[in-house]
Amino acid sequence: MITKPTNTGTDKVAYLAARDEFIAQWGALGSAWGINRTMAQIHALLMITPRPLSTDDIMADLQISRGNAHTNLRELTGWGLIRSVIRKGERKEYFEAEKDVWKIFCIVTRERKRREIRPAIGVLKDCIERTETLRDPDAAVFTKQTRALLEFVEMADSILSKIARSEQSKVVPWALKWLK
Repeated sequence: MITKPTNTGTDKVAYLAARDEFIAQWGALGSAWGINRTMAQIHALLMITPRPLSTDDIMADLQISRGNAHTNLRELTGWGLIRSVIRKGERKEYFEAEKDVWKIFCIVTRERKRREIRPAIGVLKDCIERTETLRDPDAAVFTKQTRALLEFVEMADSILSKIARSEQSKVVPWALKWLK
């Protein structure tokens, strides 16, 4: 049996470079989705780290302030993406992320629905109510378009609700069948 020799130092450098790139890109992706960059970077760090990390560990690794770390850890905990871990005999609080990708998707979907889709539905309904009885031709076009948008957003909301409540084993094969 031939074994490939490994250079642990070189492997560690390559791993850390890839890890840092992932954390940076997850932060950029989070920003594009309306989540602050630091929050996304903390989530990425905890998601890929095999053991719970303390606030001090997170601050040192990401080079962020204690206040920034605490604020974002509270927010991530509130979303349900991370949880606090108590170690026996330790005074420090440690954090670990949900690792199941499907659960992460469902959590983020529910939160985005709450923060973005539901308010959009409210605005569209309000606009329709305010203009549907007006006789102005421009108001009629506006009402028709906002009603079409409302129907689409409500359909998307319904689909996302069903996906977020489903188990991966049921949804993924169905979705893959339709994508082929």
